[in-house]
Amino acid sequence: MNDLPRFPEDSNPPPSSSEPPRPAVPNTIAVAFWAFVVSTVIGIVGALLLFGQKDELIDAARRTNPNLSQAQLDQGANIALIVAVVIAIVIALLYLLFAVKLRAGRNWARIVLTVLTALQVLSLITGSGGTWLSYLSALAAVIGVVFSFLGDSNAYIAAGRPVRR
Repeated sequence: MNDLPRFPEDSNPPPSSSEPPRPAVPNTIAVAFWAFVVSTVIGIVGALLLFGQKDELIDAARRTNPNLSQAQLDQGANIALIVAVVIAIVIALLYLLFAVKLRAGRNWARIVLTVLTALQVLSLITGSGGTWLSYLSALAAVIGVVFSFLGDSNAYIAAGRPVRR
């Protein structure tokens, strides 16, 4: 006494999508993604290496304020190093998020990564210089930006944009 119709198991039509399938990730985007990942890893390594410069940080603080005790100098150096590493990790996580979104074909992520890379390079040029790791990180990021704007990358990102009417 079931009034519902019965359908064979295989009679369900395949789900139809109004959107065309997304093209495969081109090699240029893959290279850009991995270049940004390498840049991020190098940045994290550089931040962790700051712990090896704790004595220089304490000496600089002692020169600027000789009235501080050794315990105060140690505590200040520890706090500064921990804050620097936490900030570096947060920036690295955001950088990785933007790289993942770039790989997914998001143009806004490409723009954000380009701006961040420009700021990174600008800070190296105008600042007091950087370590060899900071230059290596910037180089990897520049490679990522260049590859994210090559022809295949442009076509891939353009294919992901919705059509506006």
